[in-house]
Amino acid sequence: MYWETLPNWFWVIYYLFFLSTAGTAIYSVIRKKRIRLSVAAILFAVTVPIISLINSIGRAEGMNEFEHFLDQLQQGEMWTVFTIAGYLFLFIWWVLFLLNSKAKKQDIGST
Repeated sequence: MYWETLPNWFWVIYYLFFLSTAGTAIYSVIRKKRIRLSVAAILFAVTVPIISLINSIGRAEGMNEFEHFLDQLQQGEMWTVFTIAGYLFLFIWWVLFLLNSKAKKQDIGST
């Protein structure tokens, strides 16, 4: 049996996103900046891909991971809601992280 899957470039970007998120969140924890948000980002960066992988194993033949995800979302599966919440949280975390980095650079440049 062969299942469809998304292209390799997608998986490289997908897992680099989670690895870089975990890395920057660990950096923030070490620097003692936004510790609670950073710990939550680490937890989401670890759990979201694991939960997605586990729940994608049993997908129907001929469906790729994204099609399976949308199908499960339409059925109201809890893991898809958790996954979307995780993606949204990580996106917001990156926005805050980058805005904080930009603000620090502007403070350094003005002195």
